[in-house]
Amino acid sequence: MDTFFIAHGAVNVVVDETVPVRSFLQSWKSDTMQETPKAILMVSGHWDTDAPTVNLVHGTNDTIHDFNGFPEFFYQLKYPAPGAPDVAMRVKELLDTSGFGPVKEEKARGLDHAVWVPLMLMYPEANIPVCELSVQTGRSAEYHYNLGKALAPLRDEGVLIIGSGHVTHNLKDRGPSDGPTPKWASDFDTWVKDSLLNGRYDEVNNCEKVQGYKRNHLKPDHLFPLHVALGAAGKGAKATLIHHSWTDSVISYASYRFTAAAAVLVLPSESVTDRWLKSANI
Repeated sequence: MDTFFIAHGAVNVVVDETVPVRSFLQSWKSDTMQETPKAILMVSGHWDTDAPTVNLVHGTNDTIHDFNGFPEFFYQLKYPAPGAPDVAMRVKELLDTSGFGPVKEEKARGLDHAVWVPLMLMYPEANIPVCELSVQTGRSAEYHYNLGKALAPLRDEGVLIIGSGHVTHNLKDRGPSDGPTPKWASDFDTWVKDSLLNGRYDEVNNCEKVQGYKRNHLKPDHLFPLHVALGAAGKGAKATLIHHSWTDSVISYASYRFTAAAAVLVLPSESVTDRWLKSANI
């Protein structure tokens, strides 16, 4: 199963048809991901902890309204997806055994808007179990890439891994959505795109050294989910840009698919099949 990094946007994405990413998310099942996952693991740009933490929920996930300044309507929205405690424990196992532990559990935490806003459009039925994983802004991009690598076995277990954040996320310098994108934002967005599409993942994992990183990410919480998704796709994964748009002049909605490299079976010089054919005189 492929992994993904998607831009989640603000809560108004749920109803605002002028936000381009909305139609992309609505067409998810028909255009992007036809296979129905057993469960979804969302790495959230809105959950920052000192150590990796999963929400381990038995029953229905609560909906966290972690925003302010919106009409009351948005605070009444619910996304009652079931929890995925088995996935949470599997994540904990994989990360603990890979040296990222001890992984913590949050049994009372629901889903923040980086998770339920896109999922409300992607899977509106809310019938797929969802587990949320935090990021650690005190760590590096490379740390999150390696953390993602530890989660790769989940892909073969029917779990859809999605990083939810933004490639550029400077809320202090927002402008009108129909205004020009400043060079410092477009240059960083283009650098990420070119690096991913050309397989320069070492550069992406050292993005802290790139010009414009600090300007676009006052905190890296919205970028690190990309590294987790990239790492989870495995070595040699291929990146594809699946959506691109802007709002507020400086917020990129670039979204990516990471396709795992095809497995190649390498046989020894004389395989069991070769020996059988010789013995059978074929």
